[in-house]
Amino acid sequence: MSKNYRQGQILKLVRNKRILTQDDLAEELRAHGISATQVTLSRDIRDLRLVKTREGYQEMAPEEKGPEFPLLAAEFVLDVRSAQNLVILKTAPGHANSVAVALDHEEWPEVVGTIAGDDTILVIAPDRETAEVVQEKLMGILEAS
Repeated sequence: MSKNYRQGQILKLVRNKRILTQDDLAEELRAHGISATQVTLSRDIRDLRLVKTREGYQEMAPEEKGPEFPLLAAEFVLDVRSAQNLVILKTAPGHANSVAVALDHEEWPEVVGTIAGDDTILVIAPDRETAEVVQEKLMGILEAS
């Protein structure tokens, strides 16, 4: 089990469940087949910038993310196409990664994930209908700019 995978699962748990203590976190991780010592969890909590509140562990406000997605999309996205449950964004050469990172930071619930190359971004949706919603949303952003 890699550190990145474990920390990704911790973030998923903290975002979706009320985790009040490290013991609660360890128990939830065990239920998902992940074992971690208290020392490891403490380090992960620090690395992930989680803070303990009355409602349980929460992420600290993110640090500056960089330019917002609508600004980058207006500047660099050249075309939007869909294929099954995928939406393909064509960008100016060398700009796919920064546009994909900005889209990831938007945390759209319709988007499962993105993969970026040099001038192409693959936006993955769970199904064809959701991909159409994502495409319409993207086109709306481009038309508004």
